[in-house]
Amino acid sequence: MNLDDALKTFVIESRELLEQMEDALLHIEQAPDDPDTINAIFRAAHTIKGSAGLFGLDHIVRFTHAAESVLDRVRAGEVAVDGDLAALFLQVCDLLNTLIDGVSEGAEPDADTEAQAQRLIGQLNVYTQGEAGIPDHTAPAPAEARRDGPEPTLAEADHWHLSLRFGSDVFRNGMDPLSFIRYLNRLGRIAHIVTLTDALPVAAEMDPETCYLGFEIGFESGATKAEIESVFEFVAEDSVLHILPPRSKISDYIELIRSLPEQEMQLGEILVRCGTLTDKELQAGLDRQAHGDRHPPPPIGEVLIEQTVVHPPVVEAALEKQQKVKEQKRQEASFIRVDAQKLDKLINLVGELIISSAATNLIAERVNMDGLSEATSTMTRLVEEVRDSVLSLRMVQIGATFGRFQRVVHDVSKELGKDIRLEISGEETELDKTVVEKIGDPLTHLVRNSMDHGIEPADIRLARGKPAYGTLQLNAYHDAGNIVIEVSDDGGGLNRDKILAKALERGLIETNQVLSDREIYALIFEPGFSTADQVSNLSGRGVGMDVVRRNIQSLRGTVDVDSEPGVGTTIRIRLPLTLAIIDGFMVGVAGSSYVLPLDTVVECIELTASDRAMAGDGTYLNLRGEVLPYLRLRDFFDVHHSDIQRENVVVVQYAGRKAGLVVDDLLGEFQTVIKPLGKVFSLIKGIGGFTILGNGEVALILDVARLMQQVTSREDGRDAVRH
Repeated sequence: MNLDDALKTFVIESRELLEQMEDALLHIEQAPDDPDTINAIFRAAHTIKGSAGLFGLDHIVRFTHAAESVLDRVRAGEVAVDGDLAALFLQVCDLLNTLIDGVSEGAEPDADTEAQAQRLIGQLNVYTQGEAGIPDHTAPAPAEARRDGPEPTLAEADHWHLSLRFGSDVFRNGMDPLSFIRYLNRLGRIAHIVTLTDALPVAAEMDPETCYLGFEIGFESGATKAEIESVFEFVAEDSVLHILPPRSKISDYIELIRSLPEQEMQLGEILVRCGTLTDKELQAGLDRQAHGDRHPPPPIGEVLIEQTVVHPPVVEAALEKQQKVKEQKRQEASFIRVDAQKLDKLINLVGELIISSAATNLIAERVNMDGLSEATSTMTRLVEEVRDSVLSLRMVQIGATFGRFQRVVHDVSKELGKDIRLEISGEETELDKTVVEKIGDPLTHLVRNSMDHGIEPADIRLARGKPAYGTLQLNAYHDAGNIVIEVSDDGGGLNRDKILAKALERGLIETNQVLSDREIYALIFEPGFSTADQVSNLSGRGVGMDVVRRNIQSLRGTVDVDSEPGVGTTIRIRLPLTLAIIDGFMVGVAGSSYVLPLDTVVECIELTASDRAMAGDGTYLNLRGEVLPYLRLRDFFDVHHSDIQRENVVVVQYAGRKAGLVVDDLLGEFQTVIKPLGKVFSLIKGIGGFTILGNGEVALILDVARLMQQVTSREDGRDAVRH
């Protein structure tokens, strides 16, 4: 494997692990004794440390080891998790992210980063020993006491003894046994090592992908048994590992010899060669075993009690955990990582394929050959299936984006001195990866703004009969080919009169101008607009909300606000599911072709002479008893064409409202490859991009959201005048 590729994989996986670690840390404050959450945090730190060690990233190994030592004590129940410890580990996550970013950029940590790492290590060391300094792990783990019998004889060896038998599939699982042994040197020194090849078959029967190796190792280290075991965590499930601490009982070494498949005398000689036992100790131990000097078994009743009461639940839990691990590995093995650039290139190629397919269909219609028409019809269907499959590859759940705001809410609420809780729903809603990448910053600003301006302090909330804690909600759902993202709070709501007064003061509206509530609330997105009485670290300077709207509009989306005084505010973002390829509905206006997103089209009707006569000079139709506002696209684009046979109305729906678009021709469904307009055309309203037709001509893609704004703003204005 290319080392650069492996390092990139390490960076990607480490970032994912840090996200999981952060989520667990935010959850653990509500469930400090949850073993699954604690183990998830430990596994994330341990995996990052182990992987960093394989690449020689000593600064990450050193820092993560300090964090892992504390987590090991938390797992053992020796250290309780509280708010301070959780906050400390959130800082650990932040620094690890910085160190991982440095690895990605090929840069060593600077002096400030090193100083921050030392400061955090000092704080972590307090939890490992209760005072500053390096924790003492030199004392070996106490041997388990016998129930009966004389005091056992201890060996004189002052080093650990490791007996390793790697699983036969270790190579197939992508593991290198020697890498684990090399990593041991980071915890101490390998004094002796003997490689066992007894399981090695004759050359003709050897399988190069099967591991036949075993190792007996004398290991000098001040590490704990748990730390040594953790080195082999990735292969522990399929391998046999025995670890005996320094000065263990001679009988333990003899039991180890008898439990292994190799010949006893051979293993005994190996333990002597490793310096673990002397010849005298080995012979004495074997003699005691041979003469029956074994400890008497416990009473049969005690054995039955242990087997029926203690062991089965433990074994059952262990088997269940092992099954979960295997299932997780199986699921992980079914996924592969794909470079995003390769995926984007595939999308572009499919787009070109769709354009070529449309050109082929036109030729088939022109030559009018039955066989060719049938072939092109089959090809069109297959291209549609390929398109749907490729687009599904770019669809990701928005839950990962929502999950990041747990940390934002946690940190900002502490900074503001407010108790704010985040509720998430609709996290399984899918949208295009490109949209997800670009929506993060606007959402961050909206969330912070709601927490700062929207949710009141606890004393004000209590005076208004609300709970002392505030609630912030993130919700996502699909609606008519779009994804809707809502940021809601149960705060004080927007002050309509204050917004209106500020807009008049700044000259954004005229004194006699009549606006609907929706239009007044939309003023908060104007550049430099702010109603805050004082500037805070988070908001109040009048910057940010205009950037939010601009970023959302760049994604062909819209943003609107609903608010009720004293109840709360909901900011609703509507975005297209994908920015690449859509199903379109083509219409003709004054000899030019336009495309509407098919998901927005409700129905098509003819605009009859009686409908025009009933409307007069107005812009409303009677749609089966329903008042339907409409917009004539000829007038909107200021194009004229004398030859009008008939007019049609395409009824479109967006954000829960209906409107009609009057066109000349209905040209049917059309697979549309969306191509962005240049900056020169960025200020043109009502156009969301363009596409290339099969005949090589260009068709503009209509921005239904902007067209609906033209219709609904006119309607809202009239409603405001009537009221």
